[in-house]
Amino acid sequence: MAERTFTIHALAAELKAGSLTSQALCRRCLDSVAAKDGEIRAFLKVDAEKIMRLAAESDARRAAGKALSDYDGIPIGIKDNICVTGETCSCASKILEKVVSPYSATAVQKLVARGFIPFGRLNMDEFAMGSSCENSSFHPTANPLDTRRVPGGSSGGSAAAVAAGFLPAALGSDTGGSIRQPAAFCGIVGMKPTYGRVSRSGLVAFASSLDQIGPMTNDVTDAAILTGIISGKDPLDSTSLDEPVPDFAAAARKGAEAASLKGVKIGLPAEYFISGMEPGVEAAVKAAVEKVRAMGAETVELSMPHSKYAVAVYYILATAEASANLARFDGMRYGNRIEGGDLTETYFKSRGAGFGNEVKRRILLGTYVLSSGYYDAYYLRAQKVRTLIRRDFAKAFEQCDVLMTPVSPNVAFKFGAKSDPLQMYLSDIFTIALNISGNCGLSMPCGKDPATGMPVGIQFMAPHLAEEKLFEAAAAFGEVR
Repeated sequence: MAERTFTIHALAAELKAGSLTSQALCRRCLDSVAAKDGEIRAFLKVDAEKIMRLAAESDARRAAGKALSDYDGIPIGIKDNICVTGETCSCASKILEKVVSPYSATAVQKLVARGFIPFGRLNMDEFAMGSSCENSSFHPTANPLDTRRVPGGSSGGSAAAVAAGFLPAALGSDTGGSIRQPAAFCGIVGMKPTYGRVSRSGLVAFASSLDQIGPMTNDVTDAAILTGIISGKDPLDSTSLDEPVPDFAAAARKGAEAASLKGVKIGLPAEYFISGMEPGVEAAVKAAVEKVRAMGAETVELSMPHSKYAVAVYYILATAEASANLARFDGMRYGNRIEGGDLTETYFKSRGAGFGNEVKRRILLGTYVLSSGYYDAYYLRAQKVRTLIRRDFAKAFEQCDVLMTPVSPNVAFKFGAKSDPLQMYLSDIFTIALNISGNCGLSMPCGKDPATGMPVGIQFMAPHLAEEKLFEAAAAFGEVR
């Protein structure tokens, strides 16, 4: 795992002091990728010439006293479903393999405006559909802590790049746990903001009512810094929220300095502390509970009874939205096209060859639940249960400030260990409900599994737009060993 000093805030201090240049930093990152990514395979593409040109421009600005921010010149990885002008955005799918983005996602634009340097295209499960990064159409990504194991998904490339020390941070996207679960598997921090806190413009849609862009970093402070930068109302995304963006970094620093949870009520939902977890995960999570109590927190045991339906609800709603969103990828206007004898055959050939098996599976599931005669029985009923899950969260937060739960019932598993799709879907059992509710959540390391030596993640969840509270509690937790 990367050393804790390889952080955005530490690098910013070095750049400001003049003890580091952006060119030296980016060259170090490129050399690290060249030396080690042949085994890990976190990246799909890296344009070294462009990165070094942008680094030189950053150094020139800083030398002239015109740095765009304290973070000018720091590289950040970009998941391959987030658009960057002039770079391919394939979503790790053959159907979009050669598509070049004509614009950048709003989140990327905000980072670039502060001087961050987009660094490469990071691998992922195709169209963000997966929990292991084995579903990429190009190659799987390995966990840097044990290359026989998966890094999690769908933001597996982003998690691996940070955990391997290639980069101080990366952007991922989270639809059902795709930032938090790989962060837990790779021993880093992963943040899913409140739905609407960060613009989805330029994020290739999987399930529009669930997707959120978020940061993956080496510590909570960096996650807070990046969340603050990319948040805010965006006229290009009607679901983005017109709400003030607090100083999240200040909240994280406050928590880290206090290193205490005195006066904080932490909810422990019974439905998340269940049998069936791996022994090492269960032990680490129980130790985390004892740790927050020792730090002065009051723990509150509570129930969120509709959580047991979250996986079923998610795989109805998410696949329904995916079926609609992916209909545009047909090889007609852009993307790979395989000519057939007529229009229908061209559609069949293009989509048949362009989409992988998991994407096809989810399109079929989504089309089925939206079809005549099944819409009420599946999709409409799932929407009603979604409301009940949201109410569970609202009631829980009446009793506590934040919730604390496991991230995953297991540590990173070996390649091929979960070949059954249903078994793979259950990997997200502790993360999915948060996307359904729209609240914010953060994954961070809380220990290691003694049997495998792999990291275990703990999840903090907070109410709608309560990222400040989340960062303060998580940063305090992270400072106490």
